[in-house]
Amino acid sequence: MSEIPEVGGASWSRRQFLAATASGALGVTATSNLIPVQPRVRPDAKARSVIQIWMWGGPCHIDTFDPKPEAGSDYTGPLSSPIATNVDGLRIGQLLPMLAKQAHRYSVIRGMTHGVNGHETASYIVQTGHKSGGRVVHPSVGAVVSRFRGYAGGYKGLIPPYIVLTRPQGRFSEAGFLGSRYKPFATGGDPGRREFLVEGISTAGVTRKRQESRRKLLHQLDGLRRDAQGDPSLMEFEDSERRAYDLILGEAGKIFDLSQEKPELRERYGRNTFGQSCLMARRLVEKGIPYITINYRGWDTHKQHFQTMNRRLPEMDRGMATLIDDLAQRGPLDSTIVWWTGEFGRTPKVQWGAPWNGGRGHHGAAFSAVVAGGGFKGGHVIGATDAKGMSVVSRPVYPWDLIAGMYELLGIDPSSELRHPLGFMVPLIPSAKDGYDIGGRLDEIL
Repeated sequence: MSEIPEVGGASWSRRQFLAATASGALGVTATSNLIPVQPRVRPDAKARSVIQIWMWGGPCHIDTFDPKPEAGSDYTGPLSSPIATNVDGLRIGQLLPMLAKQAHRYSVIRGMTHGVNGHETASYIVQTGHKSGGRVVHPSVGAVVSRFRGYAGGYKGLIPPYIVLTRPQGRFSEAGFLGSRYKPFATGGDPGRREFLVEGISTAGVTRKRQESRRKLLHQLDGLRRDAQGDPSLMEFEDSERRAYDLILGEAGKIFDLSQEKPELRERYGRNTFGQSCLMARRLVEKGIPYITINYRGWDTHKQHFQTMNRRLPEMDRGMATLIDDLAQRGPLDSTIVWWTGEFGRTPKVQWGAPWNGGRGHHGAAFSAVVAGGGFKGGHVIGATDAKGMSVVSRPVYPWDLIAGMYELLGIDPSSELRHPLGFMVPLIPSAKDGYDIGGRLDEIL
């Protein structure tokens, strides 16, 4: 398949967002003649969208979905009382009671492993399914989904097909060799505040009336528009301008207005950045956005780990459990993959001494992931770690194994290849012949 050349800069500013949108759905008008072959997407795919809950920094597996109460206080700290879920035999962390009631809808992969303890390299592996290094910078799952199920795959919305709520992930280049056309749009702002100010769409203190006045003044001062009436290029520009303003003033941009949701539902999600990001993700899925990442920061807990967990885990529990339940009640869970993971786990043995004072380090040897919806079966556990959560002892699952399963559900053939700008082909998913350990297809939950 021939790929689209990189366009635009390496980052998104308000000006770039509007310019890209004005050029016809992020450049699709300007470059559509460069796409001789459409991406191969199976029409009967179970999943159409992904909500990725990215636990930026790496969450502790034994405090969340792989508890080890018998390991002792040097491993559990005060979180030594896991709770039963509504799935027989499945226990999770004691600060996740709402998720315990949703366990029939998700599956836990306790055998995740890659052995890398550096943030950047581990993030690259988990989000691309490839090891770092070499001459190729691989695209993230979000960029690949945007490529296959985005504009070139038939998506026609004004809102970009790959959204990050709210800040860029910052560990690696998400678009990789696909170029900035497939870079995610980071909304900025905070959906937990009274007004969610989305970069490029809304501005503090600028009302709808003021935006309309600005547009009117722009037209009054635009002599070129008057002198070139009827020119085909001008007509294309005017159409692009209309599309851009539809995001700012029309129906498309209203998707970011959370005041349209019932106050009781917003309370269920939690009136905080993460909870409202989960609600925003549900709204984006219902709008047909193929890929949404919730960049949930604050999990790199080298110091005072348990104080942070006492704050963060109840917040995560409420937002994530409500998201899964809300998607199920409204219907989109059947076609939406919810993928919870970080770049690695955290050291099972607590570092009690100064300066850590009860901290946990990086741990790539064993960690957990959670998947729900989009064709994944719920109520299952895949893989196991040892009695202290140090290493995987059965059914190892590597990031590329899990990503291959998600691609399959999204109707993307995991054996597909993408053409690098230098002309050679790059596999979506590596294989044993590339020197990778392979855990195999996730038949237990597919």
